[in-house]
Amino acid sequence: MRAYVDEYASFMTNVRHKAENTIESYKRDVSQYITYLNNSGVEDAALATRATVLSYLLLLKNMGRATSTVSRTLASIRSFYVFLLQSGEAQSDPTTNVEAPHVEKKPPTILSTEEVDLLLSQPSASDSKGLRDKAMLELLYATGIRVSELINLNVSDISLAPAFIRTSNGKKERIVPVGHTAVEAMTAYITKARRMLVKSGDEEALFVNCSGARLSRQGFWKIIKHYQQSAGIETEITPHILRHSFAAHLIENGADLHSVQEMMGHADISSTQVYSKLMNSHLRDVYAKAHPRA
Repeated sequence: MRAYVDEYASFMTNVRHKAENTIESYKRDVSQYITYLNNSGVEDAALATRATVLSYLLLLKNMGRATSTVSRTLASIRSFYVFLLQSGEAQSDPTTNVEAPHVEKKPPTILSTEEVDLLLSQPSASDSKGLRDKAMLELLYATGIRVSELINLNVSDISLAPAFIRTSNGKKERIVPVGHTAVEAMTAYITKARRMLVKSGDEEALFVNCSGARLSRQGFWKIIKHYQQSAGIETEITPHILRHSFAAHLIENGADLHSVQEMMGHADISSTQVYSKLMNSHLRDVYAKAHPRA
């Protein structure tokens, strides 16, 4: 059954065109499911039944896994059986009529503009690493791109005059404008720091690590955690929280939803409307606290 996992990952890449981080999550979920099948005496995933899948999901719940994790695991297993059916390895789908547990969506965490300013002021401009980190954080907040999009940027994807970046989520390419503060940080990085970090003139990656290779997702997470701690910010900061803050601050300052949707790369505007609702809720709270007749 282990051979199925690599074939499934290839299917997700070449047929479903899923993003790399999504494929890794699904692959990990399916690998754990196959381990469960092996331990349960099920020799072939194609022989699993609806009861088998339900038992596995119940096991995850009893292990204390979050509802969102259980729901995502079911989605992974379901897509795995789509692959098995299409490849002729299975005749039926045991996930049919298995309902995902209801996941109550939490409102996105938004940083205040003061917290963003504090975070972005942390990198030092006195060395190559500080200039690189400043450029990455400024660009992330200026454009709202995903961390996967950030680390996958090549030098050829950015223009400083006019200022924009070309990025892709794996399905659709989009052009996002870049503000002057981020342009200044990017200019300083490209002209003063990047050439000190890269080891080869053939390196295409815009952001590289201290070894001169493309910066990894994990590497950037460590960087943002470091600056959160040095800033003394208690709010847990992730790259996606900067993305949320980008959208919320745009809407708070009058940007229209469709423009924000386009910049964020949202396929459905309902994903963008979350920020509008959040800002409306925030304004109601401010009104209730500040208006004498509220």
